[in-house]
Amino acid sequence: MNLVFEHVTLGQRVLFGSGKAAEHLAAEVSRLGAQRVMVIASEFERPMAGQVAAGIDPVLWQTDVVMHVPVETAEKARAAAAGHNVDLLVCVGGGSTTGLAKAVALTSGIPIVAVPTTYAGSEATNVWGLTEAARKTTGVDDRVLPATVIYDAELTLSLPVDLSVASGLNGMAHCIDSLWAPRADPINAALAAEGIRALSQGLPAVKADPAGLDGREQALYGCYLAAVAFASAGSGIHHKICHVLGGTFNLPHAQTHATVLPYVLAFNAPAAPQAAARIAAAFGAADALEGLQHLRQVLDAPRALADYGFTAEDIPEAVRIALDAIPASNPRPVTAENLTALLTAALTGEDPKTLTDL
Repeated sequence: MNLVFEHVTLGQRVLFGSGKAAEHLAAEVSRLGAQRVMVIASEFERPMAGQVAAGIDPVLWQTDVVMHVPVETAEKARAAAAGHNVDLLVCVGGGSTTGLAKAVALTSGIPIVAVPTTYAGSEATNVWGLTEAARKTTGVDDRVLPATVIYDAELTLSLPVDLSVASGLNGMAHCIDSLWAPRADPINAALAAEGIRALSQGLPAVKADPAGLDGREQALYGCYLAAVAFASAGSGIHHKICHVLGGTFNLPHAQTHATVLPYVLAFNAPAAPQAAARIAAAFGAADALEGLQHLRQVLDAPRALADYGFTAEDIPEAVRIALDAIPASNPRPVTAENLTALLTAALTGEDPKTLTDL
């Protein structure tokens, strides 16, 4: 069979170096010729963002950051940027902070320099998300792709181990979902496999030595690869389910991804043997699910949606909304019945192997 595919590589500058964030940011602001910079950072991240921005002179600080980017929060930030004639957005923080910068860029076209402090990966994609009336809407637009990403593992040292684990497994979900997403191709698969390898080595090192930089650098590198693969391949079943859980039920983003991932892998792996073999090899395991579950055990990963406020009564609505969004190209046909079984298992944290025999 001939190898036939179409692949788009997104253009983005990446600056990677521990302890170099402030230096790299000042150089980028100068290179881009920006005069009126708006820095977006949550109140919690504000002190760290102040250190990162020490070499520039922002005209505005925007600290009203909310998970899943409610439309109201986005409109406030858009108005503030317009009112101050902002010509560059700098976001310092996790996925919610990056998401707010993207919401501003979506309607204004103002370029973004992203400085991630978690392993979310949003900084490397042209995907945006907004929540309105308990519905999370996502889209793709090149205006929201940050022009530059500045990675500095020192900025992740303050991220507690449990959040590092959840955030890193969110990156792992980008890798795994990329292998069966609508635009999956061999280039995405290669990036995703290397991302799985880097994360499976980096995250245990973060847990073993939270103050060490080696594991955190590997985790950042792995999550960047994951995000690049995801940006090209698109959202698969895993992300469609998690967007519903986050947007409709306000479950925490990273923990939700970390919890749902083994159930999606168990559900799809029998119908996607090539993807499953690639995942297993990246873990250095004989079986994809066993490799993931061994890593999750080492990391003491999140295990049940019930721990984050999801209930059995919520499942029918989640199934109804998610069914319309899950790509028809998913390797295994998705029905209300088997999606209910998947969410029921994830609710209580039961063994995901039960889903392989559905």
